Amino acid sequence: MEILMSDFFQRALAGGLLIGITAPLIGLFLVLRRLSMIGDTLSHVTIAGVALGFLIEVYPIGVGLVFAVLASFAIEKLRKAYKSYAELSIAIIMSGGVALASLFFTLGKGYNTDVMSYLFGSIYTLDATDLKLVGVVTLIVVIVVALLHKEFFLLSFEEDAAAVTGLPVRLLNMLITIMTALVISTAIKIVGALLVSALLTIPVAVSLLMARSFKSAIILSVVIGEIAVVIGLVVAGIWNLAPGATIVLLLIMMLILTMIGKKGFRA
Repeated sequence: MEILMSDFFQRALAGGLLIGITAPLIGLFLVLRRLSMIGDTLSHVTIAGVALGFLIEVYPIGVGLVFAVLASFAIEKLRKAYKSYAELSIAIIMSGGVALASLFFTLGKGYNTDVMSYLFGSIYTLDATDLKLVGVVTLIVVIVVALLHKEFFLLSFEEDAAAVTGLPVRLLNMLITIMTALVISTAIKIVGALLVSALLTIPVAVSLLMARSFKSAIILSVVIGEIAVVIGLVVAGIWNLAPGATIVLLLIMMLILTMIGKKGFRA
């Protein structure tokens, strides 16, 4: 129990709770737009930025965030160029991210151990700077979604109809992609680049099985994400487990139980 009261655990809990809000919040719009895999793409690009940050000795998450935002612009540009094959943009940018990460790994072999913590998550190493960055991103995402949730709703279900009604579809698409980049780049130190996509999509998958409206889906996805983060961190802290993996496995367990419960209720 001493671990739960320690400073590093309190910082981890604060960071986890903030990401538990933003990841499902953005993830809902990505799932509805059938862009669930964009999380994996931007996380790989962010790792390339983190690797470059270690190489040039600049704040790694900051460099990763810049890489992710630039990649989000590139994804939207490619989606417009390949309107009938929009998933191509995700595959192309992911390939570029993996290639750059591999290149930077070979140029800076001495820091490979540090980069590995970003691949699998290292939430207990969050410092004050990391928390401030996560807090700013959370504030931005919550404000934008609160102001534009109706527009995002229409865009997610019927982009052509949104354009006909006069909504700035291109700007809204870019805004969602940029916010996704911000969330992912700040979340990789918490759950890791290999698992961050799960925090975007699995709470949403659970909420869609339970929700009766769009608003309830938003609320449920955030609540589910927060529950998984809190329980996952406590369990990982007490039994000395990997926090990111514990959180994701709890989310998968919640999804399975929800599917079984819903099936039983129907029966």
